[in-house]
Amino acid sequence: MTVVLRDVTLRDGLQLTGKPLPVARKVEIVRSLLTLGVPALEIGSMARPDLVPAMDGTLDVIRELTPAELGKCWIWVATPRHVSRAAEAGARNFQYCLSASDTHNQANLGRSTEDSLAALPEALELAADVSGEVQLCIATAFTCPFEGEVPPGRVLDIVLDPRTDGSSDVVLCDTLGQAIPEQVHHLVGRTAAVDDRPIVYHGHDTWGLGVANSLAAIDAGATTVDGSLGGLGGCPFAPGAAGNTATEDLVFALRPDWLTPAKFGELVRLAGGLLAELGEPNRSRAGQGAQASTTSFPWAS
Repeated sequence: MTVVLRDVTLRDGLQLTGKPLPVARKVEIVRSLLTLGVPALEIGSMARPDLVPAMDGTLDVIRELTPAELGKCWIWVATPRHVSRAAEAGARNFQYCLSASDTHNQANLGRSTEDSLAALPEALELAADVSGEVQLCIATAFTCPFEGEVPPGRVLDIVLDPRTDGSSDVVLCDTLGQAIPEQVHHLVGRTAAVDDRPIVYHGHDTWGLGVANSLAAIDAGATTVDGSLGGLGGCPFAPGAAGNTATEDLVFALRPDWLTPAKFGELVRLAGGLLAELGEPNRSRAGQGAQASTTSFPWAS
C-alpha cells in the first residue's frame, strides 16, 4: 500500500506562531515542497484572520498558485461560505472540519457539531459545482480538552451520518496528541471496517507518540498521514495541543519513493530556515539527528 504524506505546515503548522508569513513566502514554501516531491499539502484556512492571524492571506496564496499546483493542495473550511469563497479564488480541495466533541466545536467554530453536520450537504454541493472534493475532518476524535476521552462510537456516528455522503476521505484527528498507538489502531480499524472512504490520520506529537501513532494508523488502514515542518502546529482553541508530528520524522520513517538522502537534506534545511524566520524551536528528532550525525550515515545533512 502506498502511503501519502501530506504536509500541513501552512495551515495547522502556523496557527500558534507569533510571526505571520508574507503571501510570497508561503507560495515559495508550497513550491519548494512540491518540487521536492511532497505529494499533498494543506496550505491555509478560511478561519477568520482576527481569530487566527496566521491564516491571513490564504485567498491570496490560492490565487498565486496554478491549477496543477492547487490540485495537490487542501484548504481548511468549516462552512459552505468558506467553500464558496475558496472555490472562487481557485481552490478545488476542501477539508471540512468539525469536532467529535460538541464543546470543542463550540469553542473552535462557534456552533454545535450538529449545526456543522447540517451545513455539510450544502458545502458538498458547492464543491461539486466546481468539480472539487471535500474531506470530512473530525477533530478531537480521541480526546477533548474540555470533555476528556471521546468514545469511538461518537466518531463512528459522525462517519456514518448520511449527511457526510459524498465526502472523499475521512480525516481522524488526534488534536491534543494524547492518543496511544493501540487507540489509534482501534479507531482507524473500526472506521475502515464500517466505511470505504480513504482514511487520513492527523496526529500531534504532544506526548511524543506522533510517529508511533501514525505508523499504527497506517497498519490499521490509513492511506495518508499529516505532518508539519519541524513539528510546528497546535490548535488555538484546544488548550494543551502542541505541534504536529514532524514531516521530517514521518518521511524518515516511511521512506516514500520520492525521498532520497539529498532531498531529505533539502527538507531539513527548508524547515530550519522557516523555523529561524518564525523564532520557533525545531521539534523534529530526525531533523536534529541529520544535523548532528556523522557524514558516514547517508541521511546526515
